[in-house]
Amino acid sequence: MSRFLVKRHQSLVPYTPGEQPQDKTYIKLNTNELPFPPSPIAQRLARLEASSLNLYSDPDQKILRETAAQVFAIDKDEIVFTNGSDEALNYAVMAYCDETTGLVFPDVTYSFYEVIADLNKVPCKTIPVKDDLSVDVGDYKELHRTIFLANPNAPSGLALKNEEIEVILKTNPDNIVVIDEAYGDFNDETCIPLIKKYDNLMIIRTFSKSYGMAGGRLGYVIADKKLIADINRLRNSGNPYCVDRMAMMAGVGALLDRSYLRSCIDKIKAIRQHSADRLRQLGFEVTDSAANFLFAKHPSYPGKDLYLDLKENGILVRHFDRPRLNDFIRISIGSMEQMQVFFDTLQQLLEVHHD
Repeated sequence: MSRFLVKRHQSLVPYTPGEQPQDKTYIKLNTNELPFPPSPIAQRLARLEASSLNLYSDPDQKILRETAAQVFAIDKDEIVFTNGSDEALNYAVMAYCDETTGLVFPDVTYSFYEVIADLNKVPCKTIPVKDDLSVDVGDYKELHRTIFLANPNAPSGLALKNEEIEVILKTNPDNIVVIDEAYGDFNDETCIPLIKKYDNLMIIRTFSKSYGMAGGRLGYVIADKKLIADINRLRNSGNPYCVDRMAMMAGVGALLDRSYLRSCIDKIKAIRQHSADRLRQLGFEVTDSAANFLFAKHPSYPGKDLYLDLKENGILVRHFDRPRLNDFIRISIGSMEQMQVFFDTLQQLLEVHHD
């Protein structure tokens, strides 16, 4: 770091994204991207909009908000879009946390939460998940803090039911509960209907996963109108043109093409189930993931060794070198062809490992 960096940021430890090596061609099963391209309608609208990149995008996001409002059966003032969901998470910390109202989240979850708490100099507390890596709802009653819960959680893929989330909302009426549904489209239910019932609920979602637009950087917040007004106050004070013209129209196309979205989700769910079954047949312990990835460990093959051996063979998975997680690998659900290569390679590695 330079000698000019202000003291409050000198101890900041940045988020570590999934690796993107360029040394050779890999099968990427490490960053939970969709293995399919975006909707053809999304692509076509984005291409048409490219000719207008000389003009600023609409800071009010009118066409995108109105389209989303129809799709999600909400009011257009109950949604706002951001430059990826990470920007929305940061705004939520800025809006609802300070030196007296801290942030709380599970000790096993999306590691970006801790980074943005540190960035904003907000006190944060982690609550241990249970031995099976699930969240104990009873631990989140009457916390008097802003609560972040990824649902489904990462990297376990485990999900809470809406009735469990309602317990948390009811027992924290004076604090915001942020439900991060980055992987929500792969789950069997969403909290979106609950925003009409709870004014302390904020749902943050993304187009990076189910819509196949990770490179488009498009996230969104769904919540009570007053909460959306809070986020807009911050957005318009820092990045009012946060959604570029091409991403905005790609988002419109993706939202309109419901059949394509459903097809992609159905494929991922089917491949997820098939892959989980195969992993269990090979002796792996696998969590019951409701996301587009699997979290698995083998009783005699250390997670880091398996990660490195797969990488050596051209397959990237994610390994978390920390207590409770270091025996696991996280495997993004790829196409059936990609998963076949993964399992062929895995079978060979297991045979060598057992010899």
